[in-house]
Amino acid sequence: MRKMIYKSVLLLLVLTAACKPSTQQGKLEKAGWEMGVQSYTFHKFTFKEAVDKVNQLGLGAIEVYFGQPLGEGMEGSMDFRMDKKTQHQVLEYARSKEVKIVACGVVICKDEAEWKQLFEFANQMGIKLITSEPEYKHLKYVDELANQFGINVAIHNHPKPSNYWNPDMFLEAVDGLSNRIGACADVGHWKRMGVDPVEGLKKYEGRLKALHFKDIKEKVEGEAEQHDVIWGTGILDMNGMLVELKKQGFEGLFSIEYEHNWENSVPDIQENISYFNELAEQVL
Repeated sequence: MRKMIYKSVLLLLVLTAACKPSTQQGKLEKAGWEMGVQSYTFHKFTFKEAVDKVNQLGLGAIEVYFGQPLGEGMEGSMDFRMDKKTQHQVLEYARSKEVKIVACGVVICKDEAEWKQLFEFANQMGIKLITSEPEYKHLKYVDELANQFGINVAIHNHPKPSNYWNPDMFLEAVDGLSNRIGACADVGHWKRMGVDPVEGLKKYEGRLKALHFKDIKEKVEGEAEQHDVIWGTGILDMNGMLVELKKQGFEGLFSIEYEHNWENSVPDIQENISYFNELAEQVL
């Protein structure tokens, strides 16, 4: 009898330990929150190496940036002009590591022909989100393509002199466009530009498609850069942002864009993911 009880208790402990991560993941999925990595985080490495690192982090989603060398066995770099053979190689490698290319960008196209080529590429690759900063004159055409291909566009906010550095500039620009045209909130850039990220997210309600999620160091006099830091150790209100996103019923991508410690950022990003999961556990 004692042996049976011991085995039962042991089994219960094992099942409890095994179910904790999946329970957390279930909460995120139920909320519609997906976490991935913006591959610029690993821009000093090849696309293949970036995918390897995403797999190592235990994540299944990547947002690719254009210009990254593809890596051994594949010619060229990540580019929406790549031929079908290279597209197939890229997709096969990502699948082999259980990583899905869910988004691409940040991209700006020079004319309507390039925009159409970009959307055709995204459609062929199964990409459902394009992060971009279109010229104002192209917005209506981009909206048409987004609806034609069923692909969302998330307009990103680089710092000044970007056309969208301030949330109000974005809202004015997209007024009258369809819901396919939304926003990718880079909360770090907002903070550097003096925009409160929580207030920015409030303004984006109903338009938000994704985030370039990050935390940054406090501004120090004499230092030009407020570089990224491990989440929860910087000056952004991480809890406030998640609370606001839950309030909005946000469903979309948290793209980790960690722009620091370039050569060995995986340990830092692992800490970011752990922090995020703990915080989300309290918020959701």
